[in-house]
Amino acid sequence: MFMLHVLQITRVRYFSGNLVLKHCFPCMLLVTLRLFTAHHRVGHPENFETPGIEVITGPLGQGIANAVGLPLAEKHLAAWFNKPDAEVVDHYTRRVFSNEAASLAGHWRLGKLIAFYGDNHISIDGDGDGINTGYVEISAAIKEAKAVTDKSTLIKVTTTIGYGSPNKTNSYSVHGASLGEKEVEATRNNLGWLIDFRYCKTKDYELSRDHHWSRQTPEGSALEFNWNATFAAYQKKYPEEAAELKSIITDELPAGWEKALPVNGELSFVDQLNLSQQCLNALAKVVPGFIGGSADLASSNMTLLKAFGDFQKATPEERNLRFGVREHGMGAICNDIALHNPGLIPYSMRISSLSEAGVIYPIEHIASFRAMPNTLMFRPTDGNETAGAYKISVTKRKTPAILALYRQNLPQLPGTSIEGVEKGGNTISDNSSGNNPDVILIGTGSELEIATQAAEVIMKEGKTVRVVSFVCWELFEESVLPSGVSARVSIEAASTFGWGKIYGGRGKSIGINSFGASAAAPLLSKEFGITVEAVVDAAIISQTKRTRVFSLNSKSHQKTRKMRYKVHCHIRAEMLQTKWPLLHDFDLFYASLSH
Repeated sequence: MFMLHVLQITRVRYFSGNLVLKHCFPCMLLVTLRLFTAHHRVGHPENFETPGIEVITGPLGQGIANAVGLPLAEKHLAAWFNKPDAEVVDHYTRRVFSNEAASLAGHWRLGKLIAFYGDNHISIDGDGDGINTGYVEISAAIKEAKAVTDKSTLIKVTTTIGYGSPNKTNSYSVHGASLGEKEVEATRNNLGWLIDFRYCKTKDYELSRDHHWSRQTPEGSALEFNWNATFAAYQKKYPEEAAELKSIITDELPAGWEKALPVNGELSFVDQLNLSQQCLNALAKVVPGFIGGSADLASSNMTLLKAFGDFQKATPEERNLRFGVREHGMGAICNDIALHNPGLIPYSMRISSLSEAGVIYPIEHIASFRAMPNTLMFRPTDGNETAGAYKISVTKRKTPAILALYRQNLPQLPGTSIEGVEKGGNTISDNSSGNNPDVILIGTGSELEIATQAAEVIMKEGKTVRVVSFVCWELFEESVLPSGVSARVSIEAASTFGWGKIYGGRGKSIGINSFGASAAAPLLSKEFGITVEAVVDAAIISQTKRTRVFSLNSKSHQKTRKMRYKVHCHIRAEMLQTKWPLLHDFDLFYASLSH
């Protein structure tokens, strides 16, 4: 209720497409009335469901961090597109009020950020004694804030939580619970709300809404008309700038933009952070809304756009964002930039709408990201797949994307492609026929090379092997994993959690089910069992399971004693775990083969 009234008295309007004015309050009133009548309750209205809501701020304390992104985007676009004789970008951000983001707002001189701190003198765990700041005082404070153009403003507004409720005013119990039928009735009578909106006819509701909340609609319509006229004149005088601004408003990417992404040869050895920087800089040249940075790590995680300068108070038109040591604030700010305009495409290292997760992520984070709804978790293996991940991330504007990249120098693998990433899982090598390999090896990121090396070893034993690059679970297509092939092995230097649905009941997963360590990559791979030998052994077991293990065909007689011993040890260990009743017979069978 507090923000509803603050926005109403300050005569706030929003831009459709973020640049055309409209009035927002009929829908905001609907949210409030439904809360008061305990009917279709909305706890936190979502920006994609409720007109007039730009951002849902998420975790507590993130409100101000989210708020900084909108005025940053406004200042960037205004510096880029406004002309001395034509101002087409000019709006304020008002938010209910984290030190990280607030310090950046001050450093960048975001004068169009006005934050409201609603002080109701209570916490959820205790009551208080709130009083209301008057509308006249709030209006005066906003007028004073708008007069200062080089500083953000924080306005502390005292409020009464549960205002109007005879028995729950100033009580923590009104924070997240319904009032209840009796208290709703008492509150309605106390406020003089004679219409019960749960049961009223639509026409009655519309009349009441229009009378109380839509008085500013004519002014909003006039402002929208004036802005459209201003932009039409701007288009005639500055056609190139107008086309770029329109593409940012509508998220219409330039024709052929994806052709700028680098295609890498097979022999290049380079770490993925450098490959990522190549993609970032290539995209920045052809996608006008590309903007982002890092939390004081740009030289390490390679996020610098070389053709552009730094976004600072004196150069807001530039595209490199220097967040300093503020990772959480960085993520929230980038989310808001993305929501300001669909054509603004932010990137950042670690947390954001489009983020690159380096090897410093704990290994369990990959599994948790994959578990998040509406999130794309990419683990590309080389330059082609890195470019493919960026291509999809740019086009999926309503789905956050995370790129987990590695630092070690690895080769460009044959069979990978930008187009293959679109399938989520892509076959990069296969010596089988009829879509029926003996075993399928599934790798991600830097471990895909291990899978390809293991495939070469297994093929020397006369087996057919398919190697699949599993870049993104969320985009996965079943066709690369035929249901008739149950011998599957996955390898990833991360938690094995979730892989069971990929490798099935008879497959194996090689990973790290503990916290990681810091050392040279080859040493860590050996320590945690992320090796070619481990994949080969797992493939043998997986194939043996496929034939139910317990009779060896003619090919097996040609194996060496060492290979038979390995198979025997692995199978015997599994039989012990499952308390297989024929263990003694199996030992006798193996002994007969050994003679």
